[in-house]
Amino acid sequence: MLNARRVVVTGLGCISPVGLNTRQTWDAFLAGKNGIGPVTRFDASDLPVQIAGEATGFEPLDRLPAKDVRKMDRFIQLGLCAGLEAFEDSGVDLEQVDLNRVGVLIGAGIGGLQTIEDTTAVLLEKGARRVSPFYIPGSIINMVSGNLSIMLGLRGPNLAIVTACTTGTHAIGEAGRLVAFGDAEVMIAGGTEAAITPTSLAGFASAKALSRRNEAPDQASRPWDSGRDGFVMGEGAGVLVLESLDHAKARGARIYAELRGFGMSGDAHHMTQPAPGGDGAARCMQNAMNNANIASEEIDHVNAHGTSTPLGDLAETIALKTTFGHHAAKLKVSSNKSMIGHLLGAAGGVEAVSTVLSLHDQVVPPTINLQTPDPECDLDYVPNSAQPVTLRAAISNSFGFGGTNGSLVFSAFPG
Repeated sequence: MLNARRVVVTGLGCISPVGLNTRQTWDAFLAGKNGIGPVTRFDASDLPVQIAGEATGFEPLDRLPAKDVRKMDRFIQLGLCAGLEAFEDSGVDLEQVDLNRVGVLIGAGIGGLQTIEDTTAVLLEKGARRVSPFYIPGSIINMVSGNLSIMLGLRGPNLAIVTACTTGTHAIGEAGRLVAFGDAEVMIAGGTEAAITPTSLAGFASAKALSRRNEAPDQASRPWDSGRDGFVMGEGAGVLVLESLDHAKARGARIYAELRGFGMSGDAHHMTQPAPGGDGAARCMQNAMNNANIASEEIDHVNAHGTSTPLGDLAETIALKTTFGHHAAKLKVSSNKSMIGHLLGAAGGVEAVSTVLSLHDQVVPPTINLQTPDPECDLDYVPNSAQPVTLRAAISNSFGFGGTNGSLVFSAFPG
């Protein structure tokens, strides 16, 4: 980042529909594994959309005390478990670090929707006196950061961001700036979401945002394919540990990649639809590269927003061509959402984990279900099989309802 300290990634944590930790998720991405199936957490038979990407097998008790789990919505549980994995992976020693200089910034796009639904039912059926005193702290979005700060004794910045589907990306970008500009030495940052609930699926379906391939869930999320008909809801969490380069080197930390830049923009166009021609996305990516002081020709991979919506995929393709010009044809563009669906506020976190590991391992995961490419979407989307490739730098994109956009630039770290 310009005129600031260098920021590196030293820890990764991830829970997704294809893996309950970072290694499982990454291996599944490289294998092109599908994580979409019928909804099993409740009876969805009366809903128009009955498929989702569930984090099947997730067990919060593996990391969290039972007395705490009972007081937390699932999105908090997911965020805490991914955050703890990332922190453990970083190797930061709580006995050796200044806890006043270690902070947390983990957000969510929707928050405790299941808890809100359940508590509303209690209120209507049994009355106000039966509403749990843990209802509010168990459902509000900043309690992921709050609980993690309390659990680890971290006294640095304690924040949350809520920007719909761009939440995870904005959280990582803003946390990176806190480190870059000296407000913290270490930040745990990312996004989490658990919005596979009846009202959520009903609402997104009413907005005609979701795929209705109920009979073929494994083929429902198909970014850039001519048969795409909407995104698939997913759940999970993705968290990075960001650290100043000097601090990481001083303690001999393993460095996965460097966070080089962060860009934002607003569409100022529509509540749910992208700006015509992907104008906001193009400005966002350019802002990120300007912030990174990197030439567009140095970007080799784009972990795309790639939601599998007709308008969104086309707008992002046009934005890539606008931003990169002739170099767009050389980019390896892929969408994790083809395998796990759209994790809303967690999407940017999980996809940042993937982008960092692509740079670290020099391989790009595929876009699966790309069988009949849309003629208007004609870039290299790494169809159906992972590709080993030399990567210098990469961009991770997130674009959200309300016209809020975010892009992160990461680069490979030598050694």
